[in-house]
Amino acid sequence: MNNQDILARSLRAVWHPCTQMKQHETLPLVPIARGDGVWLTDFDGRRYLDAVSSWWVNLFGHCNPRINAALKDQLDRLEHVILAGFTHQPVVELSERLSRLSGLGHCFYGSDGASATEIALKMSFHYWRNTGRPQKTRFVSLQNGYHGETVGALSVTDVALFKDTYAPLLRPSAQVPSPDWRLAAAGESARDFALRCAAALRAHLERHHAETAALILEPLVQGAAGMGMHDPEYLRQARALCDEFEVHLIADEIAVGFGRTGTFFAHEQAGIRPDFLCLSKGITGGYLPLSAVLTTEPVYQAFYHDETARGFLHSHSYTGNALACRAALATLDIFEEDGVIEANRAKTAFFNQAAAPLQAHPRVKNFRNRGMIWAFEVAGAAPGFARRFFEAGLQHGLLLRPIGDTVYFMPPYVIGEDEIRMLVAGTLEILEKI
Repeated sequence: MNNQDILARSLRAVWHPCTQMKQHETLPLVPIARGDGVWLTDFDGRRYLDAVSSWWVNLFGHCNPRINAALKDQLDRLEHVILAGFTHQPVVELSERLSRLSGLGHCFYGSDGASATEIALKMSFHYWRNTGRPQKTRFVSLQNGYHGETVGALSVTDVALFKDTYAPLLRPSAQVPSPDWRLAAAGESARDFALRCAAALRAHLERHHAETAALILEPLVQGAAGMGMHDPEYLRQARALCDEFEVHLIADEIAVGFGRTGTFFAHEQAGIRPDFLCLSKGITGGYLPLSAVLTTEPVYQAFYHDETARGFLHSHSYTGNALACRAALATLDIFEEDGVIEANRAKTAFFNQAAAPLQAHPRVKNFRNRGMIWAFEVAGAAPGFARRFFEAGLQHGLLLRPIGDTVYFMPPYVIGEDEIRMLVAGTLEILEKI
């Protein structure tokens, strides 16, 4: 098999996600035959450095031998069993470990990030119904926030490109100002801006808390907003306001959990705990679809009842899949055994040092870093910039996928120093051309 063969067959048979398919008349798909560490290799042997962790999911490299070994072992034991009325060792062990890490419990499993959002929204809504406050049915989220593209998740998303077409299908929600520091006034610190945005949240909850079920947000980094970063003070204020006005706090850590922001969970940096924690993406190290929602004991107890209708009757056929849970357990093993968070801090320092010429480039604006995420805007970016940058990246052996005029790096944690230098040097060369 070669590149051209698989390309032609894919265009005939596959409808690719987040894609205007007509663009592939002039922008060829990239066919991948195999992966190894941070590298993806096509059928003709050309390699690409996966600087976006394959949509932010891959933590420890492609074809990681330890995750591979765990999955091979699990294949000889159990691939899947219905989780309604049954259970199995991987799902029990994973739930226990996630609970110890988060301080929350009663893991409810889905298949992907949007599913986790749906689960958390439904749980919050149903909690208030079960506790005698059925008027609390509305949700509030941040401007420019992204929480997925299923109907419920899209209702609390604020990205027009994804949302506007489906507006007639969606339930209205409220948006409050984002603490993304790029939006701050001249001379205003990130913390002061966070406090100003928290004041706007207070004003909203003062008016609407009686009908508000939950606030949902992406802690520290708003991904689809172009890696908009905010001060942890906003999370502290949001937690206090949700407590004051009896509103749930949903932390969407689908993209920012599992060490991506420099701590295992992003909300740790604010010293708070949410009422619902949504996890996905890196949970299996980029191997298999899995998501989880963890919540508090009072929420769980509100559903614990003799009446079936008071239970949380959400499900899908592959809930708590044994193979996916085993991959997640292997991922957690690597975190524990390899001191990943500390190692990443050293790697972040090296990356920032190597990226100094990039930060100083005259076209680079708002260069920023949080943990293993880097981003910047490109001054003078013309229409079609993201596509041209992506194409130029491929020519330099780099998988880069800008969001508008924002270029970002979210590499697997196994990226080495030589690969960091290559990534920075290639990006600088592209900036000179695009």
